[in-house]
Amino acid sequence: MNASLVINLGRFSQKHRNIFVVSLAVADLVVAVYPYPLVLVSIFHNGWNLGFVHCQISGFLMGLSVIGSIFNITGIAINRYCYICHSLKYDKLYSDKNSLCYVLLIWILTVVAIVPNFYVGSLQYDPRVYSCTFAQSASSAYTIAVVFFHFILPILIVTYCYLRIWILVIQVRRRVKPDFRPKLTPHDVRNFITMFVVFVLFAVCWGPLNFIGLAVAIDPGRVAPLIPEWFFVSSYFMAYFNSCLNAIVYGLLNQNFRREYKKIIISLCTAKMFFPESSNDAVDRIKSKPSPLMTNNNRVKVDSV
Repeated sequence: MNASLVINLGRFSQKHRNIFVVSLAVADLVVAVYPYPLVLVSIFHNGWNLGFVHCQISGFLMGLSVIGSIFNITGIAINRYCYICHSLKYDKLYSDKNSLCYVLLIWILTVVAIVPNFYVGSLQYDPRVYSCTFAQSASSAYTIAVVFFHFILPILIVTYCYLRIWILVIQVRRRVKPDFRPKLTPHDVRNFITMFVVFVLFAVCWGPLNFIGLAVAIDPGRVAPLIPEWFFVSSYFMAYFNSCLNAIVYGLLNQNFRREYKKIIISLCTAKMFFPESSNDAVDRIKSKPSPLMTNNNRVKVDSV
């Protein structure tokens, strides 16, 4: 495999990875667009006074963000698994069309997973967290299904993918694999570590809230009163704080993100983005420019005359 082919394959893979990363970023930003401002209003008024419709929309978008995040993290893990462990089939599995279809499928499954909330009536205002969210005590069977299919099962899939990748990385570094195995570049390893950290943070942040829901669903009458309010509130806000952590992880572990962050910060500090040059400066520049009659060509013409 020559150098140009390696570069082309790297660009091909990078483009498809970016599709999933952008999709994950969209899922993280959904809560900041609509639900979080309503939570601030609810905190300011010490209660929900925005009506039933806004409550349902806010709860729906929160669910869209949460489930969309875990499904996108699962999609990224499968993408990394195919790229590193099945590199010979990767270009067929993740063509331009297929990658877009995978992202579209992720969001379709996300919407389908949230729709039952409207039939169960589980999107309710919770005064403990000042937001309309998934009520774990609305339906025991549905809560168990949500925890399993929207958290435990994706976590198991992602864990399997990353374990296989770690095993292959260790084997390649120890050179115990045959020559036909893919050669991992430092860039591939860094990207894998970045997404692995994103997965670990998601599991740590969302684990407590999901296990609280599972415990409440199994025995609501006995378990629910035993859970301290401070523990539930802390678990809730820790879970939704996860949406803010991904950008920090990218900035710490990804050189491209760090470079772009520096550009943004420098632009904001120098205020070049917000204070364009004044018209007086433009006029002064025009005055300082040499007159067309003073150019070399015109001088030649004048001298010739």
